[in-house]
Amino acid sequence: MIDWATTAWLFPGQGSQQVGMGADLAARYPAAARIYEQADRILGFEFSKMCFEGPAAALDETINTQPALYVTGIATLAALEEMHGQISPMAAAGHSLGEFTALTAVGALPFDAGLKLVRERGRLMKEAGEKSPGAMAALLGASIEDVRALCDQASAEVGRPVVLANDNCPGQVVISGDEQALDRALALAKERGIKKTVKLAVSVAAHSPLMAHSAEAFRTALAMTPFETPIVPIVGNVSAAPLRTRNDILSELDAQLTSSVRWTESIQALRAMGVRTFVELGPKEVLTGLLKRIDREATGIALNSAEAIAVL
Repeated sequence: MIDWATTAWLFPGQGSQQVGMGADLAARYPAAARIYEQADRILGFEFSKMCFEGPAAALDETINTQPALYVTGIATLAALEEMHGQISPMAAAGHSLGEFTALTAVGALPFDAGLKLVRERGRLMKEAGEKSPGAMAALLGASIEDVRALCDQASAEVGRPVVLANDNCPGQVVISGDEQALDRALALAKERGIKKTVKLAVSVAAHSPLMAHSAEAFRTALAMTPFETPIVPIVGNVSAAPLRTRNDILSELDAQLTSSVRWTESIQALRAMGVRTFVELGPKEVLTGLLKRIDREATGIALNSAEAIAVL
């Protein structure tokens, strides 16, 4: 039996999408089906069909991936509460896009406004990627200090930015920025004995200065969004600290496009608050996998299917 008073909800970001996401939830839980139906009405087309049936190429487009993960996260929560009653966790957090899902889950962002906002975020990030194409890569087995140093050196040599984008867990770091600078950073990584680097199949340099092209337009969208005070603390990616007020949220999301995701520190902050169990609500189990590398004493549960919710 889960003690929700010492549990945090986690919501994943891009990379967790897959064709078929949410189909079993909608088939088994009417509350989840209603979330997808609401999304279809808000977006004005059969968005749920894209989640359930694909094609993968469409689902993997940033403009679709972000709302798909947002909707599926909230549908998973709706199914959970249909099965087990209303739940109040100790705290919540989301990785990148997942931070918006978390805000809706804790009552700080209405679902309809949140869906429109993440759709716009996806559109603006796609636009930024077209104006300033970039790249991202994962470095395995590297320290944060080493990665920052090689990014600084590569940026200085090339004259274009590459930065630390995600501190996912000890030994797994993602860098992002101009492709030439990123390639130089990867070469430097090999010279310094970092044996495994993986260039990601993206053209959008998320959480880097290249996203600045869309920052002003996104700031306008944020200002028009009706945020409220969260009913439970939500730990932000940028600050790795609780967002307790509307101003905290606006400041966080304004900076998030171009700032690093401090996921390791976010989990550590939740642990320091007293969180013992982390429940991931999304299609896969990416965040529970990272949790094992951050804190082996924490318990992670992935609610990534209708059956997982039923047997919780």
